Amino acid sequence: MNIRILGLFLLLCFQQMYSQQLSSQAEVSVITIGPGTALNDAFGHNIFRIRDRANNLDVGYDYGRFPFNEPGFYLNFAQGKLNYSIGKSKYKDLEGFYIWQNRTITEQVLNISLEEKQALLNYLVNNYKPENRDYLYDFFFDNCATKMKDVLQVVLNNNITFHEPENFEPQTFRNLIRGKVPANSWGSVGIDLALGSVIDQQATAEEHMFLPAYIQTFFGEATIGDRKLVKSEETIYQEKPHPSSTDFLWSPLVIFSIISVIMLGITYSDYKKQTRNKVLDSTLLIITTLLGILILLLWFATDHQTTAYNYNLLWAFPLNGLLLWQIAKKQPKTWIIPFMKFLVIMGVLMAFHWTIGLQVFAPAAIPFYCALLLRYIYLISYFKKQIES
Repeated sequence: MNIRILGLFLLLCFQQMYSQQLSSQAEVSVITIGPGTALNDAFGHNIFRIRDRANNLDVGYDYGRFPFNEPGFYLNFAQGKLNYSIGKSKYKDLEGFYIWQNRTITEQVLNISLEEKQALLNYLVNNYKPENRDYLYDFFFDNCATKMKDVLQVVLNNNITFHEPENFEPQTFRNLIRGKVPANSWGSVGIDLALGSVIDQQATAEEHMFLPAYIQTFFGEATIGDRKLVKSEETIYQEKPHPSSTDFLWSPLVIFSIISVIMLGITYSDYKKQTRNKVLDSTLLIITTLLGILILLLWFATDHQTTAYNYNLLWAFPLNGLLLWQIAKKQPKTWIIPFMKFLVIMGVLMAFHWTIGLQVFAPAAIPFYCALLLRYIYLISYFKKQIES
């Protein structure tokens, strides 16, 4: 009985090995999925497609699977310790899903030998094993797009040469993001708040490939020795036009403008009456303190590389909380005036950082930044008069 079971096991193993042997009809492609409507889909996606009609094989491998429902998902994401994994699916299921999402699908058939195709498949099959499946995700340097480049380089012994496309102009990481997430969107505001000056550095040509669209662009120009990496390219599905968005009234620019008008209106009223609105001042101090603490935590308490050197601290100053108990008093201590002057200087420094390009801040929040600065200037004048009297 044991011998028969062992024989059956060996037979199954042999069949599994045989099923992974590609025929001369096999093709390997890189699939590029266009952006979706949700923020997590805004940057697109890439997939390896392995197709072999002789073996009835048509599968897709991608590096974009993440454990959304696992306990601690959000904490791990915030700390920069989130594991993504390679996934495997029937290609037609993947294609049908992205067509349902109305996202453009482009296929680039790779110009590689049968041995190289087999080596890629073997790599992916081994990588898909449970013990090899996970990798530490990094949005800019290790994601579903960069894996396409890295895996192919490993399989092809680093023989791929990536050439810059015609009229290529290097951009900063932040500008590359804004090409996919408009500046006047809440997603962009969140990115500009959380990510520091690190992403205002110019990306190298190869670093542009953290975006799936640049995988398609650079792969189309790449060579292996004297042969092109891509044999052919076609659009499998072209997205249909989306209905025009009617969310402008809820956009960050509109909301921040409304908040700023309210702040300036209250400040003008306080100026005319020579008083101050403690509710407004307390609210601003609480908000800037909490945001400042969040920025500090992202900088120093996480493994994210891109949340460091975040000069949003110039306006979201975590020590603003020290003013709260003074603001509530009718006659605060005199040190509140130099503190407020310090905050104004910080605001000016923020504008300077922005002007020289050291860090780009959220443009949709400009009305709020200006109203906040004017509020501080008014409070300096108000407290001076209070102390002098």
